[in-house]
Amino acid sequence: MCLEKTLLTDFKPNFYIMINLKNSFFIALTAVSFLSCKSTAQKTAAIKQSKPEVISIIDKVNNHWQETHPEPGNSFWHVSAYHTGNMEAYKVTKNKKYLDYSLAWAEKNQWMGAKSNDKSEWKYNYGETDKHVLFGDWQICFQTYIDLYNFTGKNDPSKIARAREVMEYEMSTSANDYWWWVDGLYMVMPVMTKLYNVTGNEMYLEKLHSYLQYSDSIMYDNEAKLYFRDAKYIYPKHKSANGKKDFWARGDGWIFAGYAKIIQDLPITAKHRKEYVNRFKDMAQALAAAQQKEGYWTRSILDPEHAPGPETSGTAFFTYGFLWGINNGILDKKTYLPVVQKSWNYLTTFALQEDGTVGYVQPIGEKAIPGQVVDKNSTADFGVGAFLLAASEMYRYVK
Repeated sequence: MCLEKTLLTDFKPNFYIMINLKNSFFIALTAVSFLSCKSTAQKTAAIKQSKPEVISIIDKVNNHWQETHPEPGNSFWHVSAYHTGNMEAYKVTKNKKYLDYSLAWAEKNQWMGAKSNDKSEWKYNYGETDKHVLFGDWQICFQTYIDLYNFTGKNDPSKIARAREVMEYEMSTSANDYWWWVDGLYMVMPVMTKLYNVTGNEMYLEKLHSYLQYSDSIMYDNEAKLYFRDAKYIYPKHKSANGKKDFWARGDGWIFAGYAKIIQDLPITAKHRKEYVNRFKDMAQALAAAQQKEGYWTRSILDPEHAPGPETSGTAFFTYGFLWGINNGILDKKTYLPVVQKSWNYLTTFALQEDGTVGYVQPIGEKAIPGQVVDKNSTADFGVGAFLLAASEMYRYVK
């Protein structure tokens, strides 16, 4: 009989020798049993779904979300993050219902983020008002608007008019500190590359690099190869519960997925593409080393005891990034497929609930919080979007 999974990882051969030192048969039988269990565990972690089965997972999750959220939400970051996942789901499923869902949302929001038309009052500090036009949490919606423009024939420039107006005004200013929090890198970097591909305007790529250089200067840790959430969390000014560097999983999930998104949009000859690829690879190595044996990443990446237990949004973003890297020959399959096998197993057998709910999503916040309850009922739009990103990339991987 196999030992419990939790005991497998703590298996100590000496324990059995001490119990029955003279019983060599028992020792041999135990060893065989352990190896058998280990083999079974490895098979369980393997990716076994076919393309139709991955589509079924996508449909289960996305149909549940759309059926339980029939009314279009606003265009703020968390709703918009869901739609970035919905767009990937549409790409692989060609399910028109998914396209129509995002079209209805875009039309409800007038293809805009924050709605002020008075440029003199536009702001980019944190804010949920219509004046915060230059704040990236109001710009992530442009990613989906651009996708919808592309998916519907590229013949209606009104779909991307506001995106171009806002980003071109932003680029005309002398400021370069627009992306002062790590979430903002996912929110806006892909907007820049998508608009570059629509317009051919090199300024989008030049400003992307300039803004990212500023972000790196205040948030990137060269030793750990990870990003702090923002300047408040720089070590040693801020430490985790156990005195370590406190890297927030969802925060690094945003930027890891963000790099995957912009690299795929850039021409091979783009000036800074190699730099972004190298940063993506460095992050992949650091993240792989911090994965928990159950397949997830804890909310504080390098201090699992700070806020222990599973978290889905960061894990899903990481899974998307690893899979995209493998699928596109940027990450070594032999090295990183075992990482994906474990995280995908967690996402589909633990985080995904029977009714299609994506559980264990940390609520909206900006850090790992000791004692915060995150359980199977903890779900959110952005977490579903992250799951759909990962599942869509898994579809591209499996045969």
